[in-house]
Amino acid sequence: MVYSQRSPGSRRLLLSLLLLTVWKAGSGQVHYSVLEEVKHGTFVGRIAQDLGLELAELVPRLFRVASKGHRDLLEVNLQNGILFVNSRIDREELCGRSAECSIHLEVIVDRPLQVFHVEVEVKDINDNPPRFFRKEQRLFILESRIVDSRFPLEGAFDMDVGANAELRYKLNTNEYFDLDVKANEEETSILELVLKKAVDREEIQEHLLLLTATDGGKPELTGTVQLLINVLDANDNAPKFDKSVYNIRLLENAPNGTLVIKLNASDADDGINKEIVYLFSDLVLDNVKSKFIIDSNSGEIRVKGELDYEDCNLYEINIDAVDRSPFPLTGHCKVIVKLLDENDNTPEMAITSISLPVQENASVGTVIALISLSDRDSSLNGQVTCSLTPRVPFKLVSTFKNYYSLVLDSALDRESVSDYELVVTARDAGSPPLSATASVSVEVADVNDNAPAFAQPEYTVFVKENNPPGCHIFTVSARDADAQENALVSYSLVERRVGERALSSYVSVHAESGKVYALQPLDHEELELLQFQVSARDAGVPPLGSNVTLQVFVLDENDNAPALLPRPGAGGAGGALSELVSRSVGAGHVVAKVRAVDADSGYNAWLSFELQPAAGAARSPFRVALYTGEISTTRPLDEADPPRQRLLVLVKDHGEPALTATATVLLSLVESGQAPKASSRVLAGAAGAETALVDVNVYLIVAICAVSSLLVLTLLLYTALRCSAPPREGACGPGKPTLVCSSAVGSWSYSQQRRQRVCSGEGAPKTDLMAFSPSLPQGPSSADTPRQPNPDWRYSASLRAGMHSSVHLEEAGILRAGPGGPDQQWPTVSSATPEPEAGEVSPPVGAGVNSNSWTFKYGPGNPKQSGPGELPDKFIIPGSPAIISIRQEPTNSQIDKSDFITFGKKEETKKKKKKKKGNKTQEKKEKGNSTTDNSDQ
Repeated sequence: MVYSQRSPGSRRLLLSLLLLTVWKAGSGQVHYSVLEEVKHGTFVGRIAQDLGLELAELVPRLFRVASKGHRDLLEVNLQNGILFVNSRIDREELCGRSAECSIHLEVIVDRPLQVFHVEVEVKDINDNPPRFFRKEQRLFILESRIVDSRFPLEGAFDMDVGANAELRYKLNTNEYFDLDVKANEEETSILELVLKKAVDREEIQEHLLLLTATDGGKPELTGTVQLLINVLDANDNAPKFDKSVYNIRLLENAPNGTLVIKLNASDADDGINKEIVYLFSDLVLDNVKSKFIIDSNSGEIRVKGELDYEDCNLYEINIDAVDRSPFPLTGHCKVIVKLLDENDNTPEMAITSISLPVQENASVGTVIALISLSDRDSSLNGQVTCSLTPRVPFKLVSTFKNYYSLVLDSALDRESVSDYELVVTARDAGSPPLSATASVSVEVADVNDNAPAFAQPEYTVFVKENNPPGCHIFTVSARDADAQENALVSYSLVERRVGERALSSYVSVHAESGKVYALQPLDHEELELLQFQVSARDAGVPPLGSNVTLQVFVLDENDNAPALLPRPGAGGAGGALSELVSRSVGAGHVVAKVRAVDADSGYNAWLSFELQPAAGAARSPFRVALYTGEISTTRPLDEADPPRQRLLVLVKDHGEPALTATATVLLSLVESGQAPKASSRVLAGAAGAETALVDVNVYLIVAICAVSSLLVLTLLLYTALRCSAPPREGACGPGKPTLVCSSAVGSWSYSQQRRQRVCSGEGAPKTDLMAFSPSLPQGPSSADTPRQPNPDWRYSASLRAGMHSSVHLEEAGILRAGPGGPDQQWPTVSSATPEPEAGEVSPPVGAGVNSNSWTFKYGPGNPKQSGPGELPDKFIIPGSPAIISIRQEPTNSQIDKSDFITFGKKEETKKKKKKKKGNKTQEKKEKGNSTTDNSDQ
């Protein structure tokens, strides 16, 4: 007899395989299949071609295949890109009786990092025959058993799956017994031996049968078991159960002693034949007996050992109910216990292929690590999801089933965050859910993306002249936000020419510390401002850098003593100054003048003159002006005065310490008739030299006269228009002159009234600025009408030659306005300035500077605020009691501005003007230490 059966479970298995095949076809993953037990080297697939990789790049990109737990089963030939079988593949060893069996491969290539998922399905072949647990099954049957009595048999099992595991049973031909196979809803078969003819112990005491199991594979394989049936004599009624099969569902991890089921069997006999004992059948395996225990009297089955769904989820327990007859009869039933899964396994997580550290310029989407998840539970309890905390510039991307990639989600900046501590959480869908966490430390590698930065774009350094060579004058420092060699800053000079010499001959910078050194002594008279750039560059690849500007101002020191100037017409600077003085001159008459200059600047170049008294001599009838150097009489001369006077004049600057020079003046007192003759001889010699000069500059004189005439006409027209115009109040209206007081040392006080608005073009002229000596008497109306300067003040021609020097307005070069007015930048009166638009002005009395080349020079930190070609409307000169007013005429005016400010006129022109006005100015001289030349204004 042959019994063949295809259970409903088999149909569901085939349907599941079909759905899995369709799902894999649409998943986009590479899928191969291979039969189990194939030989070494069997071709599986062209994996490189199917993944879109070139054969030539497999080795350079470090092509490798990883398989969790199955490392040596499959291998790839890197020469041809073929995936082949490397060792024996046993499907039953890999997957047991699972319907699906596949090997998951991770194909990893670098440069850039890419991961491919490949599944190789292992197909089952019929390599396992059906097997019975025992080679022999023994049955005891009473001869009184009626026809159609049934006796359970142990079925066979096949390690294969699918059709290869579909078993058919066959019993050898006999006249007493038949075989009945039933399908169970739990996909198991129930075999029963059916008595088709009553047995007689007297005829045959023992029956030998052969049960054969055949699978559905090709070729078919079979397994056999021998049935030994002993015929017993006695009892007629065997115990009976309510059901032949009991299906029980039990939660895994049920504690010991948990009741599984209470069986109840009945026997129609009486007396001792009715008493029933419950026992595990001999068919029950030992592992089942280790999990459950049965009470022989009550029929209760309880849990004895630990039940784990992941180890075994189905138990079949055969129970015998035996009466107590000397010839006992047995009733049979089967208890099928199916375990229900609980969420008792936490997800497992493995992090591999970590690419650390991550460059901060890595592109979005760069793969950082691979994460694989697993959970031993089933159904929802085994469904795992992965999440990432905290909020970081990374994200998880699901690549295949329980595989994730940790990728870069946004740009990184190491200077903001240098490393990240990521927490990856795997959580299942059970109730309550279980989770597992893993920490991933991601370090951000630095990229040279930050240039060194200075605290400010420009530094101002003040260095005194005559510094020792190699002295440290300043330190520059730049900060680089990068790290390691990218933050290692080195400094260097930006080389350029300073005049005729290279910058590196003046200064140097230390490459590591940024200290700036002066390589040689600096001379204020030679170089007032040294401006250069220092470059800071890091050691990154490629290097980044930035520059900073250093303005080194060389401060003046009093290192030049006053130098005496020769008298105009004299050949050199040596020797005493000799003059003839008429005895008829009155008090206050200027008889000679000492001329001197100082190569320094500021107070160091401000000269004063003192008359040294002769030892044991009578009081001298002469005196010297403190700041002009003019020697004048203190009283009328008389016959008692010696005919030859020797005067020693001490010339002293205002530096600290002060430096001096001594001039000797020889005065010869002559009668009034002799002085003109001597003067005539002197004038005659000078006239000869003047004649040649006049002949050369005749055209220049004519031009000057024409310009002067035009100036007079312009002034008359301007005065008439100004007088006829109605007075206007406001920004362009005339205001009261601002009064500025000066002292001998150059300190000033300012009035609170000041106008800041300036008119140009056709508007009203600018407000004048006036200065007066603090020695002037203060009257009731002095604030409104300042005392006018001495009209007989003049500058000697000797002050219009000599060395270049400068006098600074205050030391900072800034005068502050009254309340409510902004700070005004004031020009510095300086000599030999290179700016073509700067104006020149005559020096203050006694300053001892080169008056021929004085210009408006803007000092350090005081940028020029007026437009090109414009002049400041007012300025003052330290040490001078002069009242200086500057008016700026319209651009198209033809007025000769030499009457206000000289603009680089030659020495010869100034000398001619002085000679024309010589006779007039000799009659208008006054007594005093300082005078003002109104004609030069």
